Amino acid sequence: MEGRVKSQLWRYVTFLLLFSAILDTASAVTHYSIPEEMEEGSVVANLASDLGLDVKTLSSRQMRLDIRSSKKYLDVNKQTGELFILEKMDREYLCSVKTATTCFIKMEVILENPVRMFNIEIEIIDINDNAPKFWRDTIRLDISESTAAGERFSLSNAVDPDIGQNSIKTYYLSESEYFDIEIQTGRDGSKFADLILKKPLDREKQNSHNLILTAVDGGVPARSGTASIIVRVLDTNDNAPQFDKDSYTINLTENAPTGSLVVKLNATDRDEGSNSDIIYSYSLYTSEKTQQAFSLNPDSGEIRVKEMINYEDFRIYDMEIIATDKGANSLSGKCKVKILITDMNDNHPEISLKSFTSPVKEDIAVNTVIAVVSVSDKDSGENGQVDIHISDDLPFALKESSDNYYELLVSEPLDREKVPEYDITITVTDRGNPPLSDNETITLELLDINDNVPQFPQTFYTIPVMENNAPGALLSSLTAIDPDLHENQYLVYFIIEKEIVNTSMSMLFSINPENGNLYALKTFDYEIEKEFLFHIEARDSGVPPLSSNVTVHIIIMDQNDNTPLIVSPWRAHGSVVEEKIPRSTDKGTLIAKVIAIDSDSVHNSRITYQFLHNTDATLFSLDQYNGEIRTMRMFSYRDSRHQQLVVIAKDNGEPALSATVTIKLSTVETALKTYADMTEVPLGYDIFSDLNLYLVIGLGSVSFLLLITILVTIVLKCQKTKPSKAAPPCRNSVISERNSTIADSTLVSNDAYWYSLFLAETRKGKLVVRQPVPKGARYVVSSLPRSTGLTETSDSAASTLQVT
Repeated sequence: MEGRVKSQLWRYVTFLLLFSAILDTASAVTHYSIPEEMEEGSVVANLASDLGLDVKTLSSRQMRLDIRSSKKYLDVNKQTGELFILEKMDREYLCSVKTATTCFIKMEVILENPVRMFNIEIEIIDINDNAPKFWRDTIRLDISESTAAGERFSLSNAVDPDIGQNSIKTYYLSESEYFDIEIQTGRDGSKFADLILKKPLDREKQNSHNLILTAVDGGVPARSGTASIIVRVLDTNDNAPQFDKDSYTINLTENAPTGSLVVKLNATDRDEGSNSDIIYSYSLYTSEKTQQAFSLNPDSGEIRVKEMINYEDFRIYDMEIIATDKGANSLSGKCKVKILITDMNDNHPEISLKSFTSPVKEDIAVNTVIAVVSVSDKDSGENGQVDIHISDDLPFALKESSDNYYELLVSEPLDREKVPEYDITITVTDRGNPPLSDNETITLELLDINDNVPQFPQTFYTIPVMENNAPGALLSSLTAIDPDLHENQYLVYFIIEKEIVNTSMSMLFSINPENGNLYALKTFDYEIEKEFLFHIEARDSGVPPLSSNVTVHIIIMDQNDNTPLIVSPWRAHGSVVEEKIPRSTDKGTLIAKVIAIDSDSVHNSRITYQFLHNTDATLFSLDQYNGEIRTMRMFSYRDSRHQQLVVIAKDNGEPALSATVTIKLSTVETALKTYADMTEVPLGYDIFSDLNLYLVIGLGSVSFLLLITILVTIVLKCQKTKPSKAAPPCRNSVISERNSTIADSTLVSNDAYWYSLFLAETRKGKLVVRQPVPKGARYVVSSLPRSTGLTETSDSAASTLQVT
């Protein structure tokens, strides 16, 4: 289709060019005609041929165009002499005046040597390149529904920049039952349309109409433009208000509250605006009695109770209601309303309290009468019959004593601690429909009696106490609870007396009688006392008083307050242990064994051993757990004859405590037996040597003293008639006949200690002798190395323990 149009245009251009060439012969102005919107580069004509110029001289003669226009739309090819399109041309832009039938571009062709000038006119021919367009896309019209058929309404016309047959040719309207258009032609030949109403409108059926107006030009192909027409139908008061129903029958109970809604009437008007606003009113057929009993809201149509309605006074109310709109010529509608009054149970039963006793003791007997009430109802029949009751959750009951008289009884035992007072609501209800009721609430207060034993939160208290506590330290707070009131609730705390080792508990502990705070009266030592078990009693102040007790277990917690004591090898305070060993001692030989004891608890008394000083770290080793010192290799000639070892014994407490011992070893060339050999070689000296004799005498003395101590203790126990109230002995102030205090420490040692020391020393090849001194204030324990003869024992090889 597009190719056919172009071929027709070129034929038209060719014809015009031939025609212009004929005219140029007579007028000396060369005319060309071309359609608008030609593509850039399109050839308009060959000026060299049309003007009779030599193509070869165009460049040398400097051929050029002088165009009378704001833009250079054309140019000439100096090589061929062809006039071609440099930029597209829009006829509507170049010749914007709608009335202009022709549009020209004028120019001169100028040549040099010799100078010549040719006038050129190019006519721009219009093509259908613009579609019709309305000034407004939407056209709005307001038309009253009372407008008569045939009425005309002007519409805004469309515009088309094209001219001639390419301009607007006709208008079309979308299909409509109510509207049509009529096309008019102006003096200038422009087309416009009028909207014509074909038949009357009805807003209640359709309040608006949407139409489409289309403008079409005469070009080929034709172009078109559209506009939307919105017609709003204006209302007129042509509809009367109508009620939902023509008549209403309403049932209303008597004594309805003033202002209560009886019925809400609803009338509708199909009109709009003020034509649909409705006012409600009574008609002349409504009695004054009815208008006094009921009010009518003129705006909402609500009928409400205006005054008290009594079934016995008036049973039926008839009324006629009119609904009128607010239009200029108002229209109205009406309906009838019938209100039927129904009888109701409108008298409440009454309850009267005749007698009431409060407060009462919580131990009041069951079936005791605490109140008397009477009931009545002014209604008759079932509406006057009443039922009386109280809540089933209360420990009370109602019992009818005579006609309409009832007694309130205690039905279950009462407990003030559970419920201190009762709000008793007595409700009386008639048998009407709906039933009416009345109630009376009385408050019964209970007086407390001492019927609750003080209770501790726990039956057994375990209280840890760290030893070395300060006297008067707070150990715990033991508080009991008594739910009674006043003096029945006031508690006094005290310790139940109990003797421990001739000492009363009240001398060890104290309790605050008012708040139950438990205090320590002395400083406790874990090594002497590890626990206490006694009872604390809480007693109220009621009559008679009630009490309860709780068991208290005091556990003394150990502190690391005892320094390890080195018992082997023994040395006097500040002295150094000296030993002699042969230089031929083998590797792994036991040289010495350090033994330390700690009187703290198991955790704190765990002892570990370490070297603080070792003359030669490659020569001796120390077992950190059993304290054994052994050789790690044999002595060499480079080793010093004198070796010094400092061993520290450290406990497991926090912070750790420790003790040290210094051992000086001297190596000799003699054939002395090693400690390991000594443990395996039998005694080679006389069994009745001085040392053995002393040992036998010492053991016999200890056994004799032990026997005497047991006999004396039994005699004292038998003669004892009354427990002593004296305080328990202080830790270091009393020492039994079997115990002794070491001079340079706080260790209390007994025969078991001497036996362990004896075993430890004899295993190392030494003989232990316990030697009493003349005045009995001290005894000496000697530890001598064993040998094949007494001559091998020297003073320097013995370690002596002196004890006071």
